[in-house]
Amino acid sequence: MFISNAYAQAAPAAGNAGLMSNLSTFLPLILMFVVVYFLMIRPQQKRAKEQRTMMDALSKGDEVVTAGGILGKVSKVNDTYVTIEVAPNTEIVVQKFSITTMLPKGTLKSL
Repeated sequence: MFISNAYAQAAPAAGNAGLMSNLSTFLPLILMFVVVYFLMIRPQQKRAKEQRTMMDALSKGDEVVTAGGILGKVSKVNDTYVTIEVAPNTEIVVQKFSITTMLPKGTLKSL
C-alpha cells in the first residue's frame, strides 16, 4: 500500500548520445580547471620564476629589501646566504630566499 512498484525503464538508444551527455557532465569541471590555471597557477609560476631570476642576479652592491622589511646593501653573496650591510660597519646574514625586492641604485641614500 505504501510501497510503489518499481518498473524497469527502456534501454537508452545506442549512438553518440552517451558521449555527448558525458562531455556535458564534465564540461563545467574542465572549464573550472582552465579558469583556475589561468587565474592562479600560471601567475604564481611566473612570480616564482622572476624571484629565482632575481636571486641568481644578486651581486655585491645591490640594494635589497628582506621579507622582514630590512633594507640594506649586499656585501657578500654565497649559494644560500647573503650578507647585507644595514648601517655603516653593521652587517647581517640572511638566507637568500628571504630577499623579496631589489631596489633601484641610490634608494637607501634618499631615505
